[in-house]
Amino acid sequence: MEAVAEGLWGLADYHEKKGEIGKTVKCLEAICQSHSSFLPIVEVKTRLRLATLLLRHSHNVNHAKSHLERSQLLLNSIPSCFDLKCRTYSLLSQCYHLVGAIPPQKQILYKALHLTSAAAPDVSAKLWCCNFNSQLANALIIEGDYQNSISTLESGYVIATQIFYPELQMFFVASILHVRLLMQWDDQTANEVEQALQRCDQVWETMPSDRRADCLGLLFYNELLHIFYRLRVSDYKNAVKHVDKLDAAMKQDSKNVHQQTSTGNDSLEPTYFGNVKRALKDKLFLAPPPINGEWLPKSAVFALVDLMVIIFGRPKGNFKECDKRIQSGMHIIKEELVKLGITDDVREVDLKHSAIWMAGVYLMLLMQFLENKVAVELTRSEFLQAQEALVEMKNWFIRFPTILQACESIFEMLRGQYSHSVGCYNEAAYHYVEAAKKTESKSMQIMCQAYAAISYFCVGDAESSSQALDLIGPVYRLKDSFVGIREEASILFAYGLLLMKQQDLQEARNRLAKGLQLAHVQMGNLQLVSQYLTILGNLALALHDTGQAREILRSSLTLAKKLGDIPTQIWVLSVLTGLFQQLGERGNEMENDEYRRKKIDDLQSKLADARSSIYHIELIDKVKLQVQQYQEIDMKRTMAGESMRVNLDIPESVGLSTPMPVQSSSRLLDLDTGRRGKRKL
Repeated sequence: MEAVAEGLWGLADYHEKKGEIGKTVKCLEAICQSHSSFLPIVEVKTRLRLATLLLRHSHNVNHAKSHLERSQLLLNSIPSCFDLKCRTYSLLSQCYHLVGAIPPQKQILYKALHLTSAAAPDVSAKLWCCNFNSQLANALIIEGDYQNSISTLESGYVIATQIFYPELQMFFVASILHVRLLMQWDDQTANEVEQALQRCDQVWETMPSDRRADCLGLLFYNELLHIFYRLRVSDYKNAVKHVDKLDAAMKQDSKNVHQQTSTGNDSLEPTYFGNVKRALKDKLFLAPPPINGEWLPKSAVFALVDLMVIIFGRPKGNFKECDKRIQSGMHIIKEELVKLGITDDVREVDLKHSAIWMAGVYLMLLMQFLENKVAVELTRSEFLQAQEALVEMKNWFIRFPTILQACESIFEMLRGQYSHSVGCYNEAAYHYVEAAKKTESKSMQIMCQAYAAISYFCVGDAESSSQALDLIGPVYRLKDSFVGIREEASILFAYGLLLMKQQDLQEARNRLAKGLQLAHVQMGNLQLVSQYLTILGNLALALHDTGQAREILRSSLTLAKKLGDIPTQIWVLSVLTGLFQQLGERGNEMENDEYRRKKIDDLQSKLADARSSIYHIELIDKVKLQVQQYQEIDMKRTMAGESMRVNLDIPESVGLSTPMPVQSSSRLLDLDTGRRGKRKL
C-alpha cells in the first residue's frame, strides 16, 4: 500500500505544480478515504498536507481542522515523529484560533510545549518552542490575560537568547512592548513601558547591520510601536523622525519590488487561512521559520505608514501631501477588502469567521483615513467633500457595526465638528455630548466635553453659557490628575473662553498663553497655534495692548492663509478691523475690511452649497445612528468585540493578521476650535 501512497503523492505533486489544487486535493483524499489500511505515518503526512492546502487555497477551515485533529489522534500512538507532531500542533492551533475556539487552542499549545520540553535540547526543538510560546501569548491576549501573555513572551525571549538568535530576540521584545504599550497602558507605570522601549532599542542595536537590513518586517513593527508610544506621551516632535524613517523604507522597498518584478523574479507563496495568495515580495516577515509570522500584511503596514504621514502632516498644513496619502491609502484598503470578498452588498453577517480579523484591520484603517479626510476638508471649508466622507463613514459603520463599534463615538464627534463648522452650534453640542457617552476613553470624553462647551459658548445665550460652565468646570479642576498634552490644550482653550465670558481677561490671557505654548512647542500644530494667537490678539486688544495685538494677529493671519483656513482668516480680519479702528488707521481699516468681506462671500457660498445638499440635515439632525442588530452572529460579535477590545494582537505564527487599535483613532483628532461662528471645531 505504501507504493500506492507514493504514487498518489507523486500525482498530487504534478497537479499542484500545474496549479490544479482541486485535483491535488482529490489525490490526497483518495488515501484518506481508502478502504484499505495505510500506515499511520502515511495517513498523518497526507492529512497534514491536505490541511495545509485547504488553509492556503480556501476558506474551509473546519475541514482542515478535522484532518489535523485526526492526525493528532494518530500521532498519539507514535512515539517519534517530533517534527510532524510540531507541525500538526502548530496548524491545529491556528485553526482553533480562526474559529474562535481559544480554550482548545491553549490546550493543544500546552501539549506542544510539553513535547518540546521533553525533546532533546537542539535548535529545532527550541525554535518550535518559540513558535508555540508566540501562539500561546496571542491566545492569552485574546482572553485579556496580559500578564501571563508577557510571561510567555519572556519565556520565548529566553529561548531565543539561548540559541543566539537576535532576530527572534527582537521579535519577542517587540511583542512585549506591544502588549505593554497598546493593551496594558492603564495597568502599569510609564516607566515599565519606557523600559520595554529601551530594551527594543538595545536588542535592535546588537544585531549586525547586514542582518537588520534583512528584517524589514521587524523594522516596520519596531518603528511603528515607537511612533505609537510617542503619540501616547504627546512627544510629537520625536515621533516625526520615526515616521520619516518608515516612509523612506517604504519607498525603497516599493522601488526594490518594482525592479524585482521587472526582472521576472516574482515567486508566489500562498498565505494561510483563506486569505488571497500573495507574492513573497508582499510579505513582511517578523521572524524566521518555523514562526514566519507577519504582524499585518504589507499592504496594511504601508497604509498605516501613509496614515502616520497624514497624522503628522495635517496639523502643519501639508494638505497636498495628505490628499495624496489619503487617496493612496484608501485605494490600497479597498482593493484588499474586495480580495476578502467585501463588495458593495456584503454586510457583517455575510462574513466568514476566518475573514473577520483581517476585515477588522482594513475597515478600521479605512475609517481613520476617512476621519482625517473630514478634518482636512473642514479645515479648508470644503463642506461638500466633508459631507461625502462622513456619509461614507456612516455607511461602512451601518454595514459592519460590531467590527467598527469603536468608531461610533468618532463618527458622532465628527458630526459635531461638521455642525459647528456650518454654524449649527446647538446640534454640534448635542453630537459632542452623544460622542462622549459612546466611548469609555477618558481622553475622548474630555475632548468631546471641551468641544461641546465651545459650541455652547457660540450659541451665546445665558442658558448655553451655563451648560458650557457645567461641562468645562469639573474637567478643568481635575485636569492635572489624568489628562495629556492634547487634552490639556483643548481644556485650556475652552476655559480661556469661559474666563473671557466672565470678564476675567488677565487670567484668561495666562491660561491661553499656556495653551499656546503647548500647541506650539509640544504639539507643533499650526492650526491650533493660529487659533490661540487669534484669541490672544483679541485679548490684547481688549486690554489696550495694541502693539502686541497687531504683532500677534499678523502671525495668526499668516498661519491661517497657509492652512487655507477661511473661518480663522475672517475671525482674524474682524479683530484687525477693531484694532485699526482703535488706532484711527482708516486706510488699513478699509483695506482690511474689503478683504474680510471677500472671504465672507467665499465662505457664505460654500455654506449655501453645504446647506442645499441632501446630506446636510441628515448629518446635523439630533438623531442617533440606528444600526440593525444581527442575532445570528453572536459568535462573530464576541470575537470581533474581543479583538477590538484588546487592540492590536501580537504577531501570529503562520501569517494571519489581526485588527487595528481602537484607541489609535481617538489620537488622530486635533483641536480645531473657535468662537462666535467664525471658527470650526
